[in-house]
Amino acid sequence: MNQLPKDPFRDKDKPEGPSMTRIAVWLVVGGFGAYLLVTGIIGILSGR
Repeated sequence: MNQLPKDPFRDKDKPEGPSMTRIAVWLVVGGFGAYLLVTGIIGILSGR
């Protein structure tokens, strides 16, 4: 989706990193997973 031309000096054997969309999705999913983990631990410790 990038409209800029590829850098001719970039190493051809090195794979490109993940896209910004993929990073955003992983941050959201990771944050939700951390929320579930923390609330579960708090629930176990509080004994409810």
